Amino acid sequence: MVNIAILGSGFVAEFYMQGLANVNGHRVVANYSRNKKRAKTFGDRWNIPTSTTDVDSLIARDDIHLYIIATPNESHLPLSLALSKARRNQVCTKPLGRDRKEAKQMMDAAKKSGAMHGYAETEVFSPCVVKARETIEAGGIGRVLWVRSRESHSGPHSPHFWDIDKTGGGAMNDLACHTVEAARYFFGKEDSITEVMAWGANLVHKDKTKGEDNALLLLKFHSGGIAHCELSWTTKGGLDLRNEIHGTEGSLFTDVTRGTPLQSFTTRSAGYVIEKADSDSGWTRPLPEEAFAYGYQAEMRHFVECVRDGKAPRETYEDGYIVNCILDAGYRSMRQKKWTRVTY
Repeated sequence: MVNIAILGSGFVAEFYMQGLANVNGHRVVANYSRNKKRAKTFGDRWNIPTSTTDVDSLIARDDIHLYIIATPNESHLPLSLALSKARRNQVCTKPLGRDRKEAKQMMDAAKKSGAMHGYAETEVFSPCVVKARETIEAGGIGRVLWVRSRESHSGPHSPHFWDIDKTGGGAMNDLACHTVEAARYFFGKEDSITEVMAWGANLVHKDKTKGEDNALLLLKFHSGGIAHCELSWTTKGGLDLRNEIHGTEGSLFTDVTRGTPLQSFTTRSAGYVIEKADSDSGWTRPLPEEAFAYGYQAEMRHFVECVRDGKAPRETYEDGYIVNCILDAGYRSMRQKKWTRVTY
């Protein structure tokens, strides 16, 4: 059995628990929150034996094999450094750091510790995205030339997301983590991103954040290929996740939220519909098994198996660091209004 501690008791921790519910060979033995009531509520809901606000004592335990960081962005660095100091296996949600400097500290410390480190980027574990990559590897669409990815919804679910000092940025920082890593996955990680061009603006939420609520990010690959990322905190209708992959011999399209296998029309509340849904009545597109569709189940299974078998994950802190480098270059481009080199 792989014993797991969940650090965090909020939104993404809920999805991790949903994913873990369908993974064999593990036990979630503890959860942490900075708030005692939230820790207990989360622990009771998922029947977790220990709920605590004392993260130091949790890290000091020698019966926990994997710590999953599912906390707000500003706490990733101190939690990760503490885990590395104790030589603990760790997985961290996106983005790894608020910027490349934080991400590099986390990556360097984790590597030095000798323990496992995994970057929890759900997009590249989503079943449809994995299948698309398999088609690319089989030569189905020839050489990849252009990728278009969209990640949008009507705004963050928690107040802290609006504070760019706590998060590291606005909609691009929040959402482009997924689209950047998807592009790297489709092109192949050996094909590095060399330059970026970004635009961002606060079009709607000026009273809530100093950051951008809409952004476009262009990624230029060493091979000459291009990726186009669309990010928004102002689109209605629930989470919108789409990818297009165009190659010399064909194209691939993924859509897990707008092309759901279920459509409904209700005159009353239908209950939970989909992440970030703006309405639960009228015409809706409920998404069955979100944890599977988004990739939470597959990534949690992968990390549990890596701990069990002593293997390195296919997404590590090095990938998280690379994404942070690309995002930092994107923000420089946004300010300078020109193509910007990515430095790693």
